[in-house]
Amino acid sequence: MDIQKEIIALRRELEKHNRLYYVEDAPVISDFEYDMLMQKLKALEAEHPELITPDSPTQKVGGAALSKFEPVRHQVPLESLTDVFSYDELFAFGERMDAAFGGHQKYSVEPKIDGLSMSLEYENGVFVRGATRGDGITGENVTENLRTVRSLPLHIENAPERLIVRGEVYMSKAVFEELNAQRELKGEPLLANPRNAAAGSMRQLDPKVAASRKLDIICFNMQYSSDNKYVSHIQTLDAMREMGFPVVPYKCYKNIRDCVERIQWLGENREELPYDMDGAVIKLDSLSQRIAMGSTAKAPRWAVAFKYPPEKKESRVLDIVVQVGRTGVLTPKAIVEPVRLAGTTVSAATLHNQDNIDRLDLRIGDTVLLQKAGEIIPEVLSVNLSKRPEGTVPYVMPAYCPECGSPVIRDEDGAALRCTSPECPAQRLRNIAHFASREAMDIEGLGISVCESLINSGMVKDASDLYYLDAQAVAALERMGDKSAANLMRSIENSKEAGLARLLCAFGIRQVGQKAAKVLASHFADLDSLMAAGEEELTAIPDIGGITAGFIINWFSNPQSKDLIEKLRRAGVSFISKEEKKDDRFSGMSFVLTGTLSRFTRDEASAIIESFGGKTSSSVSKKTSCVLAGENAGSKLTKAESLGIKIISEEDFEEMIK
Repeated sequence: MDIQKEIIALRRELEKHNRLYYVEDAPVISDFEYDMLMQKLKALEAEHPELITPDSPTQKVGGAALSKFEPVRHQVPLESLTDVFSYDELFAFGERMDAAFGGHQKYSVEPKIDGLSMSLEYENGVFVRGATRGDGITGENVTENLRTVRSLPLHIENAPERLIVRGEVYMSKAVFEELNAQRELKGEPLLANPRNAAAGSMRQLDPKVAASRKLDIICFNMQYSSDNKYVSHIQTLDAMREMGFPVVPYKCYKNIRDCVERIQWLGENREELPYDMDGAVIKLDSLSQRIAMGSTAKAPRWAVAFKYPPEKKESRVLDIVVQVGRTGVLTPKAIVEPVRLAGTTVSAATLHNQDNIDRLDLRIGDTVLLQKAGEIIPEVLSVNLSKRPEGTVPYVMPAYCPECGSPVIRDEDGAALRCTSPECPAQRLRNIAHFASREAMDIEGLGISVCESLINSGMVKDASDLYYLDAQAVAALERMGDKSAANLMRSIENSKEAGLARLLCAFGIRQVGQKAAKVLASHFADLDSLMAAGEEELTAIPDIGGITAGFIINWFSNPQSKDLIEKLRRAGVSFISKEEKKDDRFSGMSFVLTGTLSRFTRDEASAIIESFGGKTSSSVSKKTSCVLAGENAGSKLTKAESLGIKIISEEDFEEMIK
């Protein structure tokens, strides 16, 4: 057989089996037989590299690493969806459609997969480019990483001359659990959830890393087809499935109220699905009706996303442990039987303080109802008293610090219990780790485990000791070596020029985080000027109240703080402010950042806003001037729209800061 024909035949055979496995869930050969076909193709391509094409199944292993992702302007905008949180809001959407079309319309209902939205471009059946959603208008070219996605067809039969499909890249729950199990064995930090894991994998510059993450994709919209022969959304989904795309499961209904059945089913069965989902999408089926309805500046008027209330599950409390934070606060945590909750496996939940434990009447052995606060932090909502075992006793927080044995006291201004010893090892570890953290002095390579090694070796007793370390002694630490030690020493040396704002944040003064530190650094030229300031001068600064001023004055008057500052001064750490205000164009304005930004990090955007005299806030209110919305903006965007607050894209923001 002609070599080229043999290679093409092998490719088509492998593509057929990919489709049977990933799309139709009906494999007809074993994994071993598939691997043998793949090995044969690889061998032939290795002998004849001039015959390798981008749509070959062998290209899913990952090519050469990239230096950066190039911007891609979408031919068809990748819009976000308007969220609804109740059936009343859903029915109101249906009433708007009825008013427009007289009740003659159908709807599709689909799961809203929690992943990373992508635009996929095909020319003459060959996958030529893939891009992230970005701000909906411009995304990033991640073609090489997308080629590694197992379920994405690189070549499709009977395709139009040009085709653009929208899909969602995700990491399956099974792959996520497997990946985290491997990372735990290696002592690596665990990934937070499948969505973040998928997003991080797609943004790897080395496609081989993306290939190792075993990502999947599911397609849910035909953005553009050059043959333009479809009249309904369902037709396009069926056509995409025929072409070999993995397509989102859907149900079609003739009435908005009938959609509730499917929405409820999806909500009740989402744990059984292979992917995480964060809602159900309800869309008009008719493509002509979609065109008639059009879009707002951000979202189509012909579709909504029904968001489910936070997931709640029961588990049993195995133990209550107390952690000591960097400021000495004792925080109780319930250790529970592992349970899958809102996309991650939960084995612990915060209990906040003794007052909260008393309010819940929570005891070891209780069965509790868990929820993720803001879909992130697991917390205990209530105790199921009907399942309480006999012999339980009320839980009382310790009177002595579990780390150092020193007495604990209750804050006068709150419910927190605090260790009284400044020499507490838990505080020391977390203080030094905080000092080195990204938002503070940004000392790369100085994580918790390295801090712990430095403290246990006796080389570091407080943060200032970092600037007096001996490179050879650091290299001798377990899991360090000469290269790691040299990198760490270089990072420590570079941090000397971090500036006053970062230094103030690094000190860990109560109520002086990143934002307050920047405010202080923009008011005072150097640390000595700040140290000389009294309460009256401090409280005259916007955002610095009397309580915060008191904490600042008390911290600088502490003998240990004075010793720390003098050691830092001798080491050559800069006490000079680097905060420079460009102009006052954002003076009096408050910005809220929401969603995933593609052109800036949140820290970068916040710093730019502050350099022009503006402020950033974490919550939307009537006082908010602008909401900078990135990809997957959620409830903050919805609230801003309801309050009539100006919504800006990253493109708008770039225009504002020119």
